[in-house]
Amino acid sequence: MQNIDTLRHTTAHIFAHALMRLYPGVKLSIGPYIKDGYYYDFDMETKLTEQNFGKIEKEMRRIIKQALPIERIELTRDEAISLMQEKNQDYKIELINDIPEGELITAYRQGDYTEICRGPHLENTNQVNLEAFKLLSVAGAYWRGDSNNKMLQRVYGTVFETKEELDEYLTAIEEAKKRDHRKLGKELELFTFMEEGPGFPFFLPKGKILRNELENYWRKIHKRAGYEEISTPVILSQELWHQSGHWDHYKDNMYTTLIDDRDFAVKPMNCPGSMLVYKAKPHSYKEFPLKFAELGLVHRHENSGNLHGLMRVRCFTQDDAHIFMTTDQITQEVSDIIDLIDQVYNKMGFKYTVELSTRPEDSMGSDEDWERAIKSLADALEFKGIDYTINEGDGAFYGPKIDFHLEDCLKRTWQCGTIQLDFQMPERFDLTYIGEDGQKHRPVMVHRVVLGSIERFIGILTENTMGKFPTWIAPVQVDILPISEKHIEYAKKLGDMLDIEDIRFEIDDSNNTFGKKIRESALRKVPYALIIGDNEMNDNTVSVKIRDIKEQETMTMERFIEMVKKDIAEN
Repeated sequence: MQNIDTLRHTTAHIFAHALMRLYPGVKLSIGPYIKDGYYYDFDMETKLTEQNFGKIEKEMRRIIKQALPIERIELTRDEAISLMQEKNQDYKIELINDIPEGELITAYRQGDYTEICRGPHLENTNQVNLEAFKLLSVAGAYWRGDSNNKMLQRVYGTVFETKEELDEYLTAIEEAKKRDHRKLGKELELFTFMEEGPGFPFFLPKGKILRNELENYWRKIHKRAGYEEISTPVILSQELWHQSGHWDHYKDNMYTTLIDDRDFAVKPMNCPGSMLVYKAKPHSYKEFPLKFAELGLVHRHENSGNLHGLMRVRCFTQDDAHIFMTTDQITQEVSDIIDLIDQVYNKMGFKYTVELSTRPEDSMGSDEDWERAIKSLADALEFKGIDYTINEGDGAFYGPKIDFHLEDCLKRTWQCGTIQLDFQMPERFDLTYIGEDGQKHRPVMVHRVVLGSIERFIGILTENTMGKFPTWIAPVQVDILPISEKHIEYAKKLGDMLDIEDIRFEIDDSNNTFGKKIRESALRKVPYALIIGDNEMNDNTVSVKIRDIKEQETMTMERFIEMVKKDIAEN
């Protein structure tokens, strides 16, 4: 069995080889393997579209059939530069110049194509299955991810060992397109994006209802868990971000402004505000654990090429909490947070995996603090009996963290919840509490989110449910569909009954045919539809159609309301 990453890297080279044959003068940059495939960035006059893919795939098959041996060669810096100059490959020369002096430079040759590359690669082009690869999409990408550089073209492709695996993957892609939250968000009138605010989402009335219900649920479970809700300003002085350490790590992603000749920054995270709330008055160990929760709006500058619906935006709301405690409370508090996260994810129907991320290179604090913090998180996971993997070097700059990766119905994973243990910020902000001995002590702090970004979580939930939200969170819970105009008054009477019970509804009193009303209700993915005709009006009943169930059931309105309320309460 071949290494899948090696297979994909080799196929990326075959793509580049085909491109050079078909489009002389193309300048190649990088072509790494990625999860589920590979991409290749290049610069050329011809603008590719998906219509060009068939021609390129045909040439790739020709290269595969030629059974070209793939040879690894070692070069000096001068030889590598000379080779790329000969082929007029400017981007490759720039990459070579970045390689430290004395480091070995390798290239791979297949027929008339040679590329500077670390490898590894397969031994022959014919090891790629002719029927198990496909080009997927084309996009733009700045050279080296810098918007000041030239925009290159990027083609994404995938390859598997067998045609069956490819077919399964392509089917999953088609399913993902149907579930794309950007498409569903528009169709269901949940949210939108405007040219006037690129990367800044607008929530429409129905989307705001969904969001409010999610936030109401969040508030309810946090109140039960002993959290106190706070709200901190969106703009705070720049000095604060220097004090917290964020300026050194995030300044390139922060928006700044000048107020009264003083430098301020729009907050990219909520924690410094929580520090100030804590410092607003003295604290005693008797208050611990002290839990501040905040639905805090943050802003981060993202490159336009990285923006992706609600999944990657420039402003979002984090369901943050900061817990202040003593050292001996760490294991119990982290355990309680794990229980809270587990409760929410189970309610939403998500499975998840857990990672423990350790100290990154760009961090602050002593080795002793980091070792103690990592051990504390590991102890909490082991106390809960949770399986986890170690993600070396991916912790926050101020402390290690536990990350929760949701798995959706398409087996994609999303990092949402996180628990971060921090010994550094209490030190930087000189946070203290009065201990049992009457002396001042330094608290330990935990940063944590459950949903993560509210916007991103709504995007994930939209795709996972395909817009068929559970009744309790659905923007519209009941559609009332009068068959004709003479049934509208009865429909309004039923609407009044639903309104009294706080059940969200809409009445379709349009001039559309009844068949179209039914179809549009189904497209809106409303959990319940009430069909109102002569029989229902005369018998003082309703005909109930439940989402995704063909059969209808006639019942009294009182019984229907009881059924809906039970559905909401149970879920």
